[in-house]
Amino acid sequence: MAYVEVYCPASVKKQLAKEFEESLRITVPDEPDVVPSIDPCAANKAGIKFADYQCNNAMGLFAKMKGKQTGFRGPQAVGQAILNHLPQSEMIESCSVAGPGFVNIVLSKKWIAQRLERLLIDGIDKWAPRLPVKTVLVDFSSPNIAKEMHVGHLRSTIIGDTLARMFEFSRVETLIRRNHLGDWGTQFGMLIAHLFDTYPNPEDFNEAAIGDLQAFYKASKVRFDNDPEFKLRAQQSVVRLQSGEEKYHRAWQQICDISQAEFEKVYQRLGVRLEARGESYYNDLIPQTLERLDNLGLIEEDDGARVIFVEGVNIPIIAVKRDGGYNYSSTDLAALWNRLNVENVEWNIYVTDVGQWQHFDMVFKAFRRAGWLPNHENEFPKCTHIGFGLVLGEDGKRFRTRSSETVRLVELLDEAKRRCKASLLERDAVKDWSEEEIEKTAEAVGYGAVKYADLRINRLTNYTFSFDQMLNDKVHSVYASIVQ
Repeated sequence: MAYVEVYCPASVKKQLAKEFEESLRITVPDEPDVVPSIDPCAANKAGIKFADYQCNNAMGLFAKMKGKQTGFRGPQAVGQAILNHLPQSEMIESCSVAGPGFVNIVLSKKWIAQRLERLLIDGIDKWAPRLPVKTVLVDFSSPNIAKEMHVGHLRSTIIGDTLARMFEFSRVETLIRRNHLGDWGTQFGMLIAHLFDTYPNPEDFNEAAIGDLQAFYKASKVRFDNDPEFKLRAQQSVVRLQSGEEKYHRAWQQICDISQAEFEKVYQRLGVRLEARGESYYNDLIPQTLERLDNLGLIEEDDGARVIFVEGVNIPIIAVKRDGGYNYSSTDLAALWNRLNVENVEWNIYVTDVGQWQHFDMVFKAFRRAGWLPNHENEFPKCTHIGFGLVLGEDGKRFRTRSSETVRLVELLDEAKRRCKASLLERDAVKDWSEEEIEKTAEAVGYGAVKYADLRINRLTNYTFSFDQMLNDKVHSVYASIVQ
């Protein structure tokens, strides 16, 4: 399916283009097919923007008219003529010509306020653009089972949820919010072996008995690293789990259920909805997917492993390891094939840190080699990787606690709420509020501030997380006024 640009009546860019159409017709009557070129203004190196939008037609028009008797001495003169012929418009506060004919446009604040009011009154159905696809899948958050969510999951969860909300506003017919859980692998052998040692009676397996799953994981890891006999039993447990033995599968499912219940508590606090589908779902699909790729001649032997080479990359995708086992690349190949051919997803979006960009880029290239994705990136079905930088502490290193532990996401949210509540209680405006009102406001402002702190910066760069900056008076006042 080819990409089709969607008209959105709320688009400022399109409305400005209409304003400049008349000016261009008068300025260059001999060029009736000229189309207004309108783009948002970029900030300079100091981060300052001198205008909101820019008309960029002058340079191209001057080059096209060179040699003709037009009277224009340069692109700046063309830009000035475009400005002079621009009709009066309530949406434009002011215009000026800069550089080689760029017409800088400052929007009217009054018009912006009226426009926003109109959009809110009309409702989303009146103006949201409709995408040329029916089914979109956003793959985000994706924590590992038996490990608590930490601050490293924050960006994927917030950015992914924001994208999903944008697709919902765009009225995509089917939106899949996919949580690709890490629910399979050798670590489950040590977890299950430790579980059986701790609770010999399977009826004792429950969330209350296991308690802190993170501590349970650490205890099993210590035994795995230091007890050869336990390590052997853990490895045997993996084999028995993968062979489908009921006792081991039931224990694995119990661990998964407890983990997902903890994840859901975090998602509820953040107002995030997700549909969980773990790596294990694709286990039976991996051999079929690799067979299809092999039949197309994409898989070859390399140093005992079965691999796929793609254009522009020296290292291959390892589809089957030397020992005959599968890895996360095998799973991602099967997952993408299933999404394209079973779920009929037209736009697959993966939200992970920038360090995984090459991995996904190679998977997408392998699918293009197979003919399963179009070569043109603006055609559907397509895949997009949305990368983001790391969350750093104020020391410039990965955000951790004083004891060098990774900060748990629950702790971060608790601290955000605590600080917001303390700040609220210092204000006279809340002296007549009930405890419930203060609690709800502290949650809304605190969690909202966490989201805003993440979304306000360039997603591709690392950013320093600071509670003081996140909850400064200016940001706090904005959120508090919204909540009130």
